Amino acid sequence: MLKSFESQKYVEERILDENGKVFGVIRIKPSGVLWKPKGVEKFYSVSLSVFTQWITDPATKAARTKS
Repeated sequence: MLKSFESQKYVEERILDENGKVFGVIRIKPSGVLWKPKGVEKFYSVSLSVFTQWITDPATKAARTKS
C-alpha cells in the first residue's frame, strides 16, 4: 500500500541568454546554492549562510523585489 510521496531534493533551473542558449544552471538545495556555467562539468557551491551574507551585503547592490 502506498503511504507517502518522495519530494524533490533540490530545484534546478537552466538560465538562458537572449538567444535562448544555455548560459548556466542554478541549483537550490536546503544546504546551499550551486552554480554551473555553460561548458563546466562541476558546480560551484556556497552554503545558505554564506549566500545570505553575500546577497544582503550593501556592497552587492542587490535590491529587494517588490513582490
